[in-house]
Amino acid sequence: MSEAVVRAENFRHFFGERQTLRRINLEIRRNEIFGIIGPAGSGKSTFLRALNRLNDLVPGSRTEGTLEVCGQDIYGPGTSVVELRRRLGMVFATPIPLPRSIFENVAFGARMAGVKGRARLNELVADSLRKTALWEEVMDRLDSSALKLSGGQQQRLCLARILALKPEFIMLDEPTSGLDPISTMKIEETLRQLQSEFTIILVTNNTKQAARVADRTAFFLNGEIVEVDRTEKIFSAPSDQRTNDYILGKFG
Repeated sequence: MSEAVVRAENFRHFFGERQTLRRINLEIRRNEIFGIIGPAGSGKSTFLRALNRLNDLVPGSRTEGTLEVCGQDIYGPGTSVVELRRRLGMVFATPIPLPRSIFENVAFGARMAGVKGRARLNELVADSLRKTALWEEVMDRLDSSALKLSGGQQQRLCLARILALKPEFIMLDEPTSGLDPISTMKIEETLRQLQSEFTIILVTNNTKQAARVADRTAFFLNGEIVEVDRTEKIFSAPSDQRTNDYILGKFG
């Protein structure tokens, strides 16, 4: 069994007086694809954003309990939020490419992080695009605007942009919610290929997607974890009736 690289112990989150996460106890293992499912408002995205402290940007955000990444309490003193966000790259539901060329979309963040030299940037861009299965599709038009790409290509470009920063984790919040089935399939295939190098955390409202790609899955409901188990068991023999009802579409 792989080591735990994320550990939550009685972790709670609040926006002002409103509690959004309630006593989250959870471990995520190195190099697994960890799925998080649950209805809207269940706390899935809040937990994901807690991991790289994006919730800090919302006034009134506060936490209790412990949330560790690779043994470090990320809400403890001395945490570099900038470095944390580099290590835990985030892909959002709606792709937002920069109004620049395809090349610059991938190279921009790396250049800002200190990567210098055209040859080094060329290598980094090509490698990141290959890892997202986008290189063959765009290699002859790297100077073209990223805004001309299809929605699925833009989402993979946003993923490539994160890979160029050499993260340890890839976190995805509904990454295929607006994509067609073929683009969705390409994203899912990409995640499986990236798994050997990264720990992947996937928040999805698409239970079939979690069933297809996740090694283990957590079911969130009303800010709590109802259960966590191997994905196969969650979808074939869940321990809690609420999980079964959600998977069968009885609510959510």
